[in-house]
Amino acid sequence: MTNTFGKGLESLIPKKGDQKPAAIKQEPIFYIDIDKIKSNPYQPRKIFDQDGLRSLADSIKEHGILQPLLVSRMQKDSGGATEYQLVAGERRLLASKMAGLAQVPVIVRDPTEQEKLEVALIENVQREDLNPMEKAEAYKRLQDEFKFLQKDIAHMVGKSRESVANTLRLLDLPIEIKEGLKEEKISEGHARAILAVQDLQKQKNLFATVVRNGLSVRDAESLVQKLNIWQPVKKQITAASKEVKDFEEKIRGIFGIKNLKLRVESGLPKLTIFFDSKKELENLLKKIK
Repeated sequence: MTNTFGKGLESLIPKKGDQKPAAIKQEPIFYIDIDKIKSNPYQPRKIFDQDGLRSLADSIKEHGILQPLLVSRMQKDSGGATEYQLVAGERRLLASKMAGLAQVPVIVRDPTEQEKLEVALIENVQREDLNPMEKAEAYKRLQDEFKFLQKDIAHMVGKSRESVANTLRLLDLPIEIKEGLKEEKISEGHARAILAVQDLQKQKNLFATVVRNGLSVRDAESLVQKLNIWQPVKKQITAASKEVKDFEEKIRGIFGIKNLKLRVESGLPKLTIFFDSKKELENLLKKIK
């Protein structure tokens, strides 16, 4: 995927460790009225930390804006004055308004609609400002509106194709779980564990359990494994399945362990045991000895 936006996206968004992109040093900086700058409709970030904004506003009051905003020209308003649309620097713009600034420094460019989304996405991803759902929604827009392949998105944001694919899968979650992820009730690790459960209602139940009990990602993965093994038993019980259940009960009695499952796969018996504690495992080892 090639870029035609001036010197490319790299000239607009500095890599970690860079102080200022070359573009900012070379291009003229203008000071324009802050109320003439409209928000970027392609901004993938929807949630801004208010404490962080206040802290940035305090810094701006003391030191000013250290890095200019990137804007594009819009059509003139009814009064004949030129208005601008923000391309990059949404957080700095919000903090500047909070700090009471009348004007802000900007660099004026004229990117395409695709490039506005690319720049806003890269700026946030490189600074790790987007929550997982915001990233997923931005990736989806690149796919649907601009026909990006997963490998193109991965190259653009500096992630692996597998990472991009996993993030996009979050969009398959029920709405309440996606909202919970946005609100940081659960982490992306929890969400990926929940996705391993096929049934939507079970996904919702698992989400509720994780939130209610404050489960770790590892705990959630353990629950998912149990849910996937303990499949509903068919009503019709054959002689063979009854024999398997009888063996299962005998093993449960011998070991004194409640959470175990005996099943037959490809004609071979398979025993799965879940231990509730380390002590339960130690007791089983003593019995075996």
